Amino acid sequence: MKHRVALLFLILSISTITFTKVMAQDGNSSMMQPPPTEKHPKITEINGDRLVDNYFWLREKTSPAVIAHLEAENAYAAAVMKPTEPLQEKLYTEILSHIKQTDANVPYRWGQYFYYTRTEEGKQYPIYCRTKATNAKAPEEILLDLNEMAKGQKFMAVGSFAPSDDGTLLAYSTDNTGYRQYTLQFKNLSTGELLPEKIERVDDMAWATGNKTLFYVTEDAVTKRNDKCFRHVLGTDKYDLVYEEKDELFDIGVERTRDKAVILLGAFSKTSTEFRYLPADNPNAAWKTIIARQADHEYDVEHRGNLFYLRTNKGAKNFRVVTAPVSDPAEKNWKEFVAHRPAVKVDAVDMFSDHAVLSEWENGLQQIEIVNFKTNQRHRVEFPEPVYAAGLSTNREFDATVLRYNYQSLVTPSSVFDYDMNTRQATLLKQTEVPGGFDKANYKSERVFATAADGTKIPMSVVYKRGVKLDGSAPMLLYAYGSYGIPISPTFSAGRLALLDRGVIYVIAHIRGGGELGEPWREAGRMMKKMNTFTDFIACAEHLVKQKYTSSDRLVIQGGSAGGLLMGAVTNMRPDLFKAVVAQVPFVDVLNTMLDASLPLTTSEYIEWGNPNEKAAYDYMKKYSPYDNVHKANYPAMLVKVSLNDSQVPYWEGAKFVAKIREFKTDHNPLILKVNMGAGHGGASGRYDAIHEAAFDYAFMLWQMGVAN
Repeated sequence: MKHRVALLFLILSISTITFTKVMAQDGNSSMMQPPPTEKHPKITEINGDRLVDNYFWLREKTSPAVIAHLEAENAYAAAVMKPTEPLQEKLYTEILSHIKQTDANVPYRWGQYFYYTRTEEGKQYPIYCRTKATNAKAPEEILLDLNEMAKGQKFMAVGSFAPSDDGTLLAYSTDNTGYRQYTLQFKNLSTGELLPEKIERVDDMAWATGNKTLFYVTEDAVTKRNDKCFRHVLGTDKYDLVYEEKDELFDIGVERTRDKAVILLGAFSKTSTEFRYLPADNPNAAWKTIIARQADHEYDVEHRGNLFYLRTNKGAKNFRVVTAPVSDPAEKNWKEFVAHRPAVKVDAVDMFSDHAVLSEWENGLQQIEIVNFKTNQRHRVEFPEPVYAAGLSTNREFDATVLRYNYQSLVTPSSVFDYDMNTRQATLLKQTEVPGGFDKANYKSERVFATAADGTKIPMSVVYKRGVKLDGSAPMLLYAYGSYGIPISPTFSAGRLALLDRGVIYVIAHIRGGGELGEPWREAGRMMKKMNTFTDFIACAEHLVKQKYTSSDRLVIQGGSAGGLLMGAVTNMRPDLFKAVVAQVPFVDVLNTMLDASLPLTTSEYIEWGNPNEKAAYDYMKKYSPYDNVHKANYPAMLVKVSLNDSQVPYWEGAKFVAKIREFKTDHNPLILKVNMGAGHGGASGRYDAIHEAAFDYAFMLWQMGVAN
């Protein structure tokens, strides 16, 4: 093995040198040759089939040959994109001009303090701060300055952030690689000193009453499944394992209810949940199960007084809400609180002392519904636009009568409101400032529908600059996700103005597999119905071309992660329909990944995609797995982006996919792989670095759309 790695390293080093010489001789990207990718077949015999993976060796992250290959790919990408560098710089400056660089978010109350983050011009990261709620003249306290913490690091992100009840201690976790592997630490906010405890691989955490005991969840070192919950008393060497989840389909999480009375320990699979609880003021108590796990029963829990409020799908596809006495929460004691409405999905329930707040989806739009316990009346918050995104913001105080929510649309910047749940008055606290001459009246947002092959109407959210001609000549960016029941809301993007102002039409396709139209929408695009996700997207693209919003030679498509799977699948299915494809951290090697139970996420995903160890699932997944369906064809231009430290979709999936397409494609369209060597699934952590990444992507898109400036 050692000799093979050395040989590969030598081969790739030579090929990189040769590639450099070619670049020096001719700056024309059409004359450049991408770095070669060696073939070393790995054969998997399964379900009566023979799966051949010629590029399996790219998984060897510690191999110098692999790193050399990825660096060569980056050099090739830079060379191909070199003519666009002036445009990239112009786009970067333009995007930055629409961002207020020194800014702060609206402070939220948490105990005796107001907490907020702020940014400063020239600095990559936010600064976490607070002021005393009882003294308007109290000075600002800086809790975490990520700019200082990020020094010497390629990446920096905060996971958990929770002050103790008395506000004297802060528990927080950080990731400095992008692998989403967090280290939990504790800071004495009175002295500014860090406590000696440092706990690795922590996901969720929750304080118990008393400011010294906490519960936290850790992940498995190999699979990254959250499987163990510990209890720790600060200042002691006791780290007690209080629960271990053995079922590989389930992850666990821990939280404290808003009224601070209960610690909840949840176990979650893609289609089933189970909760345990104990009193927050008795952290040594035994866990009690609320409702034992059952196949296809999903529920979650809120607490108020002597009742649990359960959002449950039992007998309710789109969920209903029931109450259950804490003394005996068995199903026989449930009482209906919010009945099931087939057309309305109850997405979440938030409890306050005098109100319950329901977050809902209806007709593909978000709704916020208020239940007043004193009057027993229900009403919805009203929103001004026909296409929008709305959801709860940070609401930490149980006794609050004012609800904070966020509202935005494709043309309205993110806006923070305080809503009096008794008087029904909404007060705008802040709308994100968009410098650089932005005027929402210059843009138009609408909703259109495509018809899928089976007659299903697929909604799309559309935005473009007024004056754009809908005669087929406009360039378009079509985006979608379509997995895990996750809805894609039509939100505002200041960076997107750089496209809209150049006449690009931007569209979100709300395809099946997502959650915009409730659980049936999700179910119709997962497991053995996953093909609907891809055919829905194709139907959307065809509709937009037919209705002359754009044409195939100006249509660019984009998706990331599971949306990258979508990109790979539809590109194989209809390479003629798209001018170019941008696939970010794409999940494209479906079969090989799902056959490897040692990889992060694999086992828990069996009930999202299927278990390919079973023949029926294997055969179905093989129909769409992008890596396994590459064939001889004229492929569109493609930009595939991966991150070396990605724990969710490993970098090698995109790298292998690119290598295989190069092997089979019969065109001369650019196909480039761009590797972020110091980040994870979400890309760069610094905000200026992220803008540079966006400018690169936009330059590629505009180049392919034929928009030169």
